[in-house]
Amino acid sequence: MNTLIKQIEKGKPLFDKIARNIYIGAIRDGFLTAMPVILFSSIFILFAAVPEIFGYAWPEAVSTWLWKVYGYSMGIVGLLVSATTARCLTESVNRKMPDNRRINATSTMLAAIVGFLLLTTTQIEGGISMDYMGTKGILVSFVVAFLTVNIYKFCVLHNITIKMPKEVPGTIAQTFKDVFPFAFSVFAAALLDVIIRQMFSVSFAEAIIHLLQPLFSAADGYLGLALIYGAMALFWFVGVHGPSIVEPAIAAIIYVNVESNLQLHMAGQHASNVLTTGLGHFLGTMGGTGATLVVPYLFMLFAKSKQLKAVGKASFVPVSFGVNEPVLFAAPMILNPYFFIPFLLAPIINVWAFKFFVDVLGMNSFMYVLPWATPAPIGIILGTGMGVLAIVLSVLLIVVDSIIYLPFIKAYDAVLVEEEALAASQLNEEEGEILAETPAPVKEVVLQAVAAPEMDQKDINVLVLCAGAGTSAMLANALREGAETFGVPIKSAAGAYGSHYEIMQNYDVIVLAPQVNSYYEDIKEDSDRLGIKLLPTKGAEYIKLTRNPKLAVDFIMEHY
Repeated sequence: MNTLIKQIEKGKPLFDKIARNIYIGAIRDGFLTAMPVILFSSIFILFAAVPEIFGYAWPEAVSTWLWKVYGYSMGIVGLLVSATTARCLTESVNRKMPDNRRINATSTMLAAIVGFLLLTTTQIEGGISMDYMGTKGILVSFVVAFLTVNIYKFCVLHNITIKMPKEVPGTIAQTFKDVFPFAFSVFAAALLDVIIRQMFSVSFAEAIIHLLQPLFSAADGYLGLALIYGAMALFWFVGVHGPSIVEPAIAAIIYVNVESNLQLHMAGQHASNVLTTGLGHFLGTMGGTGATLVVPYLFMLFAKSKQLKAVGKASFVPVSFGVNEPVLFAAPMILNPYFFIPFLLAPIINVWAFKFFVDVLGMNSFMYVLPWATPAPIGIILGTGMGVLAIVLSVLLIVVDSIIYLPFIKAYDAVLVEEEALAASQLNEEEGEILAETPAPVKEVVLQAVAAPEMDQKDINVLVLCAGAGTSAMLANALREGAETFGVPIKSAAGAYGSHYEIMQNYDVIVLAPQVNSYYEDIKEDSDRLGIKLLPTKGAEYIKLTRNPKLAVDFIMEHY
């Protein structure tokens, strides 16, 4: 097992490189930026649909209004993602551009929107068709964003622009500079639209979905699900944030399937598409990557070692809300041979069980997008429409995951018990030797906390970044508590990597949680340019900082 893990670990540099790819990052960050719209519309329609489960139907006027709000939020999410993805990719490309050659991010957003409309809409009597402006058009969002930014990059690097006299104000000059790249981007999308419609008599959005349908169908099968969620766990096991690599590849289909399931359910049919956002949040990563929801509870109930019991007590609350870094790095589970098999097996078994319940037993799949931090059993029940089978499945998965993890926990616990007993024995021997050599009684010295001196310096603003703003909140809270207790001028905030671009200039220090350390070189370019101190952290080190406010404050003061 150790040999296998060492071989896998050798691939970590490659995995890190994949995670840092600017196109994968643009997809991830583009979705993250648009997430408030997705969550709002899904939760909004959840409140609208739940009463019908209990036999209450909204009046027609109310129902029409509810679906109108949903249609103009989730119904145009593809359009929004085209803009946010283009902006995120522009910011990444600009880091590699010469200082005097920068791409206008606002202009690329506008060009991407126009290109998206050309490739997704069809003119009909009285207006345009909006069928592919929502989740069905998300694949087009990525295509048009990548196309637009690269055309802008080519034009800017080769100075293809309208040059204005130096007396012209910068804002006006920039407008003319963007005319050619904007025009070329729009014309490229228009040309692609004409070609596809001539060849297939449908829009580009519809054509690409038909083209990739076999791939989507394969991903929705047992083997495809195993590869997707097994890969997420495998990447995380070697210390690379797996969802950051895998989710961008399936981002389009998981949102398309959620909306398709809702439409099927509203039409009185079976919501049968398995591969959805909820499948990942509440089954494949139930309690965090590796399906670790049950692990802290098993530590508390069955472990005999002080280490695992302490880890269980400290981590069961965050893990219940999908933040499992405390148990991953404190146990540790990452690169721990004892947890390799259950860490990969539990997520696969979970998604397979869900597919069986949907395909064979007729349970509805996920129809609503819920916040990822929703406790997994609640997410399963609400996201699938509050059916009895969902409750049964939630209980079953807790039992099954416990059975998968328990033998490996006991084996690892036995090793720790031995190590703790040996350490205690050695400590007793050392204490005995010290007492024997002590000539006279030593008075006990009581150390009292000394109040921190008054500090005239300005506040130190600290931003902690992780993948989803869950793990970062733990350290931000510890810093806040430490600053208040010890009178240190530190103000802290938590954020998600990818949504930090607009706010990072407001901070003096940025701390990277272990899961986003692979982006260190990328963000360092921005932090150096802005004069911001950038501090990466390691797994066990980070967990210690989150648990000890004094240690967290000392960490910032030492490195600032």
